[in-house]
Amino acid sequence: MVDNYYIADQFSLLSKLMDIHAENTFKARSYGAAAFNIEKLPEQLNTIAPEKLSSLKGIGESAAKKIIEILETGKLKVLEEIISKTPPGVIEMLSIKGIGPKKISTIWKEMEIESIGELLYACNENRLTLFKGFGGKTQQNVQEAIEFYLQNQGSFLYAEIAAIFPSVNDYLTKSFGAGNVFVTGSYRRQQLTIDELEFIVAKPIDIIKKAFQTAYPPEMLDETSASVFYKLKNGLKLRLYSVGSNITEKLFLSTGTSEFTEAFLKFCPKPDYSGNEETIFVKAGLNFIPPCLRESGDIVKRAKKAAFAPMIQASDIKGIIHSHSNWSDGSNTVEEMANACIAKGLEYLVLSDHSKAAAYASGLSEEKIKEQHRYIDELNNKLSPFKIFKSIECDILGDGAMDYSNNVLSTFDLVIASIHSNLKMTEEKAMGRLLRAIENPYTTILGHPTGRLLLSRGGYPVNHEKIIEACVANHVVIELNAHPRRLDIDWRWIQHAIDKGAMISIDPDAHSLEGFEDCRYGVLAAQKGGLTKDKNLSSFTLKEFEGFLAKRRKLKKI
Repeated sequence: MVDNYYIADQFSLLSKLMDIHAENTFKARSYGAAAFNIEKLPEQLNTIAPEKLSSLKGIGESAAKKIIEILETGKLKVLEEIISKTPPGVIEMLSIKGIGPKKISTIWKEMEIESIGELLYACNENRLTLFKGFGGKTQQNVQEAIEFYLQNQGSFLYAEIAAIFPSVNDYLTKSFGAGNVFVTGSYRRQQLTIDELEFIVAKPIDIIKKAFQTAYPPEMLDETSASVFYKLKNGLKLRLYSVGSNITEKLFLSTGTSEFTEAFLKFCPKPDYSGNEETIFVKAGLNFIPPCLRESGDIVKRAKKAAFAPMIQASDIKGIIHSHSNWSDGSNTVEEMANACIAKGLEYLVLSDHSKAAAYASGLSEEKIKEQHRYIDELNNKLSPFKIFKSIECDILGDGAMDYSNNVLSTFDLVIASIHSNLKMTEEKAMGRLLRAIENPYTTILGHPTGRLLLSRGGYPVNHEKIIEACVANHVVIELNAHPRRLDIDWRWIQHAIDKGAMISIDPDAHSLEGFEDCRYGVLAAQKGGLTKDKNLSSFTLKEFEGFLAKRRKLKKI
């Protein structure tokens, strides 16, 4: 589909490849700037008259001509020409965090390395340090980034699979009948990232295979007498288990991790699979364990003690906390965001644009903050009883200080403190920054605590136990950032946090109205941690939320 994102990607790649080839620097920068501006456009380029393209902000005559070429042909000739002159492995290096086009140019032209595998080998041999701009630390970072990249090839975010799932499920249902198809495995467990999509099909293996013998059959990766394993055209791996009458048994055994299943079978060596999944647990003398919790062996011990409390649901979210408007790097006006919340039946919106250190995201100056607060007051008078809260996503600086003085922070209803810069830190450095920010009396929520990006960046190292203890001691809420690429804090720490008395907040970190929908993924991740709605800040009603903020101000004496 030729949309703005596709066009922006074409310009971005062209810019980077020109840098790698050391071609016209001015043109390379202009194409990079065009990519940035295209991605931020509120309307699709294919809806704009061609003669008006060059008048758009950041789009000159040269870029406009190339946009028209892409819209008409789906291609960009100059990009295809430079790609043809570039080894595929060199282009793939652009996927590795920490090495930009200039360094890739050195790797290719001076080191004569043309693939990621070669580059990793060179790191192992300590060869990068022989070249200008590649010190020991840089080499280590490149090696770790490559290892992380290779480890995650073929993996998908849960949200990416969720977008594909309906079409796959519909195809299987039409092929084999609704009562014969059951999703299982990591998708059923609501895993954050997924390597393969698994289904149980109550049909013989030959019938299953026949359904995939189409004009464009998927790649067969493996076949046994009881299963087939395909790779679809989009890269997704699909495993189909063929069963006869033992559907419940196979569903149970294929849903949980091996660790969970081993622990269960140790507790109950001879399960009774004659009923449904719930009766399996009942007959084993355990409380029912929902699929999303079937990860560790410890959950079996917990199931023996007591039933699990009802987990949080998407319908329990009462307000949007952590959102960005067009005052910083968001796409929509504050009023548009508020009206979208009202349309969804939500009771409040916490507006938290970026702070001034985030210059790349048009962070707010002190004067802009005053203007925005006056604007919010006007909107609150207009939209009552719906309420917009004045907040900021305040950068935690390199030494742990906040991006504004306490006098400025005191003007907000609440403050979300997050790290966005200098992410390559030791645990000692990261903990020093985080703990100092948590101890600031105006920090209300700790935003995305590890800074991770799933399948892209591992996040800086932190001591979760100390972070949780500090947040509890300082009455700071811990964010579960619901963006599908973050889902940070990790669900594995939620139960520990709650046991210690912490409060979690499922926040979408929305930069557009569509971003509000990410709350769904935060809820799914939270369910894996056993979160209940009473321990989630964004499940508070407007009255409860206001009461929470008032109580906290009193506790902190601010």
